This record gives sequence, C-alpha cells and structure tokens, in this order.
Amino acid sequence: MPLQWQLARGSLPKGLNLNADGVFSGVATESGEFHFVVTVSDSGSPAHQRNRELVLHVVAPLLAQWSRYPKVVGQRVEGAVKVSNQTEQDLDLTAIVLAVNETGRATALGYQHFTLKKNTADVDIPFGDNLSQGAYTVNVDVVGEAPATNTIRRTRLVTGEKLQVQTEP
Repeated sequence: MPLQWQLARGSLPKGLNLNADGVFSGVATESGEFHFVVTVSDSGSPAHQRNRELVLHVVAPLLAQWSRYPKVVGQRVEGAVKVSNQTEQDLDLTAIVLAVNETGRATALGYQHFTLKKNTADVDIPFGDNLSQGAYTVNVDVVGEAPATNTIRRTRLVTGEKLQVQTEP
C-alpha cells in the first residue's frame, strides 16, 4: 500500500516542496517558523487518511541584523550589527560596513575580521565615522568561511532610506 502525502493547510518556506512520496525537496530561501498540516493517505479501499500538524524551523547559517539601526549624529553616521553563526563549524568572519553616497563614492564605516565560533548568537559589531555632506546608504557585507569544508556563507544588510549628512555652519 503506497502512501500519498500532500500539504493540506499552511505553507512551506519558499524553495521547499513536499513530494507525493513524503520527501521534502529543494532548498529553503527564507528563514522563520512555518506551521502546516500534511495529509497522508493509503491506497486501501476505502482509503485511510491521517492529518498531522508540523512546525518547521528554518535558520540562516549566517545571520546579520541591525542591533542599532544607522543614524546621523552631527556629521557622523553610526550604528551596529549583530551577527550569529548557526552552523556546527567555526567561521572565519569578515564584516565590512560602507556608506555610499549619491555619486557612488564609498567610505568605510567599519571593518572586523575574527573567528565566529559555531552556534554563537548576537555578537555585536559597532561602526561609525565622520562623513562629508551628502545622502548615504549604509551597506553591510558579512562573509564567513569554514576552511575545513571550503564553504563560504554570505549575508548583507542595506538601509532602506538615504541618511542625510549636513555640513555644520
């Protein structure tokens, strides 16, 4: 009696599918907690069915979040990000923070390079520097390399709006 599986309610993360044989396939492209109900049916006559509610927790292997959203203080743009390594391997981590003005000129606000231990959460990386007058977008690029497996993880943050730096009179 082969079993047939289907998603009855809820949704899976983008990129992940439930096949009729009950196997999940694909790669999740979003993280979070996903609640859904699957139905399994046999081929008996009459068919027997069973519903099961499941919860899937998808975590990002390398996560960066704003811990202090960038802001302008006088002529200085400052803020902080927190990084988490949710893998089972230490990562050789590099974090670069750039302020990019309306003409595309980039100014470094911060740079960090260190080992981010496996299963480490919320390591704070502050940044900031004085900038000339202009409208800036803050870009954070975080790259973690696991040398033992030759694996590279990358994540990125960008401010949603331009930060205006004014020259003091």
